[in-house]
Amino acid sequence: MKDVFEDLVTGEDFDPVRKAQEKSRRELPKRFYMDVTVAELDGLFAIHLDGRPIRTPGRRIVGVPHRPAADTMAAEWAAQGTHINPATMPVTRLVHSAIDGVANAVEAVAEDAAKYAGTDLLCYRAEGPDGLVARQSAHWDPVVKWAEGRFGLTFRLAGGVMPVAQDEKVVPAVLAAIPRDPFLLSATHQFTTITGSVLLALAIVEGRLGFEEAFAASNVDEDWNTEQWGTDAEAVSRRAWRSDEMKAAAILTQR
Repeated sequence: MKDVFEDLVTGEDFDPVRKAQEKSRRELPKRFYMDVTVAELDGLFAIHLDGRPIRTPGRRIVGVPHRPAADTMAAEWAAQGTHINPATMPVTRLVHSAIDGVANAVEAVAEDAAKYAGTDLLCYRAEGPDGLVARQSAHWDPVVKWAEGRFGLTFRLAGGVMPVAQDEKVVPAVLAAIPRDPFLLSATHQFTTITGSVLLALAIVEGRLGFEEAFAASNVDEDWNTEQWGTDAEAVSRRAWRSDEMKAAAILTQR
């Protein structure tokens, strides 16, 4: 089990295409357990296989402070067939990374997410066509206005792709708001890197937006282009991956 999860805590982004290629080149481990249960252990809801708690590659108990994430992980383990495939276990992967990786680099991970405030997706707007401009405004303006109230700052919007400098207080303010709990921080960072927006990430983590709203907001441009020009199999696959990864992060925010 260590071999299939140990590459999740190196700090590298998880690329579904690259990982699928790697998995095709090496044999996945066979399923070695029958029963999957959740039991409290050391103040956490821990995953047990055949009555024994499982551990991360760093030898830490795989446990979370809240039941929803534990139940979802248990379902992922139970759903494995004859072999264990981490690519089909997004919550388990994220929890492993939180425990073995993020917990050891809290400030670095928080700073990496906070820097997105300087170039946040929601601050870069299309100059046309009118339909796309209106759709961006409908999905993004409420989040920007919420963030301005949350931080007491104004976020500068730019038309097109030319960079716009935000107030020097923006990144420090966002950094201070990012949770330091390893699980919530992992969720925040995952939302941020997938969407390109730390404002969307904080809106989800702080309960301002639900997953469906946030996912729609993060895909405004892509959805518009799909409506105009159609899509392809690779785009559909990557969208499904983004959805699964964001859902996994959302589960870590549930209580």
